[in-house]
Amino acid sequence: MRHITHFERPNGATKRRAVSDKGLDLIKRFEGFSRTVYFCPAGYPTIGYGHVVKDDEDFSSGIDETKGEELLRQDAQIAERAVLRLINVPLTDGQFDALVSFTYNLGGGALQRSTLRRKINREEHAEVPEQFMRWVWAGGRKLKGLVRRRAAEATTYIS
Repeated sequence: MRHITHFERPNGATKRRAVSDKGLDLIKRFEGFSRTVYFCPAGYPTIGYGHVVKDDEDFSSGIDETKGEELLRQDAQIAERAVLRLINVPLTDGQFDALVSFTYNLGGGALQRSTLRRKINREEHAEVPEQFMRWVWAGGRKLKGLVRRRAAEATTYIS
């Protein structure tokens, strides 16, 4: 197993490593879809599949699922880049998908400062599932949805 950040194509072109459709489905399952802006449990204005609305974005008319998918893919690319930057050991597709989901939900800063990242970079993979389960709090409360998400990410990581 080697750390792959880009795939070589037969014509010499490269393609950046990306979360799989299974990984995107994991994100979608736990984020859910909202056509209108709402405030997530952490207090951020959010739309689509967990897209945090930026100050210069106007979604007052709402969005359709096509726009939600577009925002999901853009936000997933940000999470992918963070994972590729912060993890310096080889990852399976399942490990990569789990970490992209985690980072999509919590941001690159959470991954950067986490014991989860340190365990992975030390290749202490047996200890990783329990590290996912430390990240189940939002707004000072333990959330059942985050417990389920972290459990699914841990399962995906070891698959």
